[in-house]
Amino acid sequence: MVQSNQKPHLVLLSAPAHLQPVIELGKRLVITCQDVKVTIIVASFVQSAPAESRMVQAALATKLFDVIHLPPADISNLVEPGDKGITSLSAAMHVVKPDFQAAVLGLETLPTALVVHVFAIECLGIADELKIPKYVFVSTNAWFLATIVYTPVLDKEVEGEYADKKEPFALPGCSSIRAEDLPDPMLLRTKANYREYLKIGMEIPKADGILVNSWEELQPKTLASLRDGNLLGGVVKAPIFPVGPINSEGSSALKNELFDWLDKQPTDSVLYISFGSMGGLSLEQMLELAWGLELSQQRFIWVVRPPIEKSGSGSGPKFGNISDDMSSYLPEGFISRTRDRGVIVPQWAPQVEILSHSSCGGFFTHCCWNSAIECITNGLPMIAWPLYAEQRMNATLLTEEMGIAVRSETLPSKGVVGREEIEKMVRKIFVDEGGRQMRARVKELKLSAEKALSNGGSSYNALANMVKHSQKKAIAIDV
Repeated sequence: MVQSNQKPHLVLLSAPAHLQPVIELGKRLVITCQDVKVTIIVASFVQSAPAESRMVQAALATKLFDVIHLPPADISNLVEPGDKGITSLSAAMHVVKPDFQAAVLGLETLPTALVVHVFAIECLGIADELKIPKYVFVSTNAWFLATIVYTPVLDKEVEGEYADKKEPFALPGCSSIRAEDLPDPMLLRTKANYREYLKIGMEIPKADGILVNSWEELQPKTLASLRDGNLLGGVVKAPIFPVGPINSEGSSALKNELFDWLDKQPTDSVLYISFGSMGGLSLEQMLELAWGLELSQQRFIWVVRPPIEKSGSGSGPKFGNISDDMSSYLPEGFISRTRDRGVIVPQWAPQVEILSHSSCGGFFTHCCWNSAIECITNGLPMIAWPLYAEQRMNATLLTEEMGIAVRSETLPSKGVVGREEIEKMVRKIFVDEGGRQMRARVKELKLSAEKALSNGGSSYNALANMVKHSQKKAIAIDV
């Protein structure tokens, strides 16, 4: 039973491969609402457990909250080889659910509220058993939230495959969404991924509140619809708490040869290129990208991974050997010809620290929302290169609604984008007048983000109000 004078204790549950935003939310809760106890419970796949263990150790070092790492979920016998994405996440959460429940019941201080990542929604109902309020954390933007909660309506109204429709899908009070921009799970309605996605859309409105990684000034139209009972608020019903931007700040003390090079470059002059840990390019596309960068004559840092090997239908990309010689999949002489203005980094680079460096002037990105947020909070325009998940709709949001990115005419996931178009996009960011306008616009959004997070700002208040809401809800449940 929750006492009226009990200090709020929020348990946050991550989903596999989605730990970082939950950690950052935990930090924000403790810093913004100082009289709050936070416990983060971590779910992971067997294969991702080592990386998430490192994140856990770094989080524990902050001494802001407790962290419990559940036994990793082995889903090898639960999911078909071709069923990845949300199907894998849901299967993992089903496996860890008993361990999660045991971990919560074993806490010295029982929680006053539960916050689950949207892809951990399988465990939302445990809050009912504990008689505490329950919240969902959507770590991407409000347009994605609008789309997923409205999908159960579309599922009843639309016949056949969404991907075959010519007309955009209307979302009440929000921008409509084109078939080519739909999140991956919606592209094939017969697949398990779609069924799990649909189930999530049906479960979200059962929460007592929804936290979303956006802020009032960034997506006012969509947030208004999600609160309007005559629009999407009639579907969602639960209060919406825009608490973003939720993103990592990185380390300002990082120093190595890469940063020595960055320190010598002019302000806003370097393009950072990375497609995330799961994003890959074909050999043909890598060659075109390299030629486009060279033709643009602009400075760059490119995180290069071996090209993907085309594999059987339904299977994920397979990457080359980490020890591969990069020159074998870049144009002959490219590295030496661009040595004075470009840096090639194999496999991984400290993205947060690079984007926050004064010399960085743009990001060639696969458009995961976390990367988009990092760009906005650093005032950087983007070249949008969506590859999977909800990245196509993110790219459309960034280019067409916010006006802070450019994108190719050909979808990178559908065909090869030529070197001339890549050169044009890079030069637009750094040389053309359109790029200057984008840079000015994204710097305005950066200021709005800073204001939202400051004491009394919209996201600061939303987080504080969510905690107050959970306290009132907890007392009401006990009555």
